[in-house]
Amino acid sequence: MRLCLWEDGIEQLEPLSLTRPVFDLRCGFTTLGEKQRRAVGVEEWGALVRPPLEELFNLQHPNVPVNDSAWLHTDSLVLVNGRWLPPDDGFTLPASSCVGMVGDTVAYVVLHHTAMAISLDGLSELLEEWQQTLAVQPAGGRIITYLWDLVDQNASEITHDFAWLKPVKETWERPTLVVAGPLGNLWIAPSARIEPMVVADTTLGPVVIDEDAVITAFSRLEGPCYIGPKSQIYGAKIRAGTSIGPQCRVGGEVEASILHGYSNKYHDGFLGHSYVGEWGNLGAGTHNSDLRNDYGEVTVTVAGVPVPTGMSKVGCFLGDHTKTGLGTLFNTGTSVGAFCNLLPAGRFAPKYVPSFTSWWNGSLREAFTLEQLLTTAEIAMNRRGITLTDAHKALYAWLLDETQEERRRAMRESEQRQLRKSA
Repeated sequence: MRLCLWEDGIEQLEPLSLTRPVFDLRCGFTTLGEKQRRAVGVEEWGALVRPPLEELFNLQHPNVPVNDSAWLHTDSLVLVNGRWLPPDDGFTLPASSCVGMVGDTVAYVVLHHTAMAISLDGLSELLEEWQQTLAVQPAGGRIITYLWDLVDQNASEITHDFAWLKPVKETWERPTLVVAGPLGNLWIAPSARIEPMVVADTTLGPVVIDEDAVITAFSRLEGPCYIGPKSQIYGAKIRAGTSIGPQCRVGGEVEASILHGYSNKYHDGFLGHSYVGEWGNLGAGTHNSDLRNDYGEVTVTVAGVPVPTGMSKVGCFLGDHTKTGLGTLFNTGTSVGAFCNLLPAGRFAPKYVPSFTSWWNGSLREAFTLEQLLTTAEIAMNRRGITLTDAHKALYAWLLDETQEERRRAMRESEQRQLRKSA
């Protein structure tokens, strides 16, 4: 039996899905794909991803078949929806061919001894056919529809992932660390460095500090929270429900948020109920609101369409390589695409900023040229020891063209608003 992850609901998970497969989105310690592979328990796996992502995916996963029709055509196969968050109480691989459903959405398909052509383009028709011809059963877990679902589930997923960790004896030999709450909810990698005057509050959930992480003096970590490999916490308040991916630098206050990895929030400022992509930089004094003054429902613009969230606590969602200047303010439910540059103008930034744009002096305009953006990206990535490859460049060039129409529409609307105000 082999496992194949496929992409689904891509537009609904923008802007983070613009630059990665949906199953590479993070929740808890790990990505959705890692959770799916762990739940199914199958070592050999492949993927169906959008063609523009294929070259970079191959580079990042050199031994994983991607969009490989020959690999998909033979032997038994489990197809898993990349948006499926497996159930906490475990998953048993069905012994016969079937379709697992979460509501009206296919979570997985088990195919024993299959021999048919499967591709991402034709998959929707096959899913409809399998629902008619195979046994249908509840899959358990849930389907992630929007980015705020990941943020909402993050605290519980940290607790779930904690159960998979192997005990580390050295955790209890940290005289510089003050622990408030059960010691059994604390996990610290041996290579992590913790300065004096650090507090880990495990009262409400686990606190995990991964390999080579650094926690400086006067930091407070409230569980459930996760600090990823080589990340550095600078006298920060890390509130419950926060996951910080690899090689981030974080200061100020972060609550119930996900930093995917390789991003800076070094200075003071509040980030709450938000998801920040890779290679971002939040300038000093950048704050976001995550609660309306009237405690009402928050609406977020996704791929240019306003979507009611059904929630009152929703922050901001920032795509890869997006940066903010000193004192930038994000309103409740803000969505900012990839390669954006936001500079403060004494008021809130727009609630929707399409990719490759700049917000400057209160107006929205085209960002720098692709060459300039790639130069900046290369500098940022080299600082973390990561190379900007030709595969990255090809993906970003495609994305620039792909988002052109939406960018132009948003700028026209911005100009019209400015004209109405001046009139």
